[in-house]
Amino acid sequence: MTTYSFVLYIAGQTQRSHEALENLRSLCEARLRGYYELTVVDAVERPELAERWRILATPTVVRLRPAPQRRVVGDLSDQHRAALALGLPNVDEFGGA
Repeated sequence: MTTYSFVLYIAGQTQRSHEALENLRSLCEARLRGYYELTVVDAVERPELAERWRILATPTVVRLRPAPQRRVVGDLSDQHRAALALGLPNVDEFGGA
């Protein structure tokens, strides 16, 4: 099975940052349980990474794998739209919970 890899860029420990992280974790657990990697980058602490990846707004999640790369800006509260934008499989396609 394909392992998905995501990087979530946030800006500090704000409510919006926490919501984005929780929404992304929830989405991944529902659709990719055991087949994803998630890295969180705080753009305030690591501005060089945000600049290198051309992150213009936070929170932004970048799907690195599988190719092609995809990005979603926002707190991911609409999980259906976020899943479509990130190209995630449906729950029944991947054997999720």
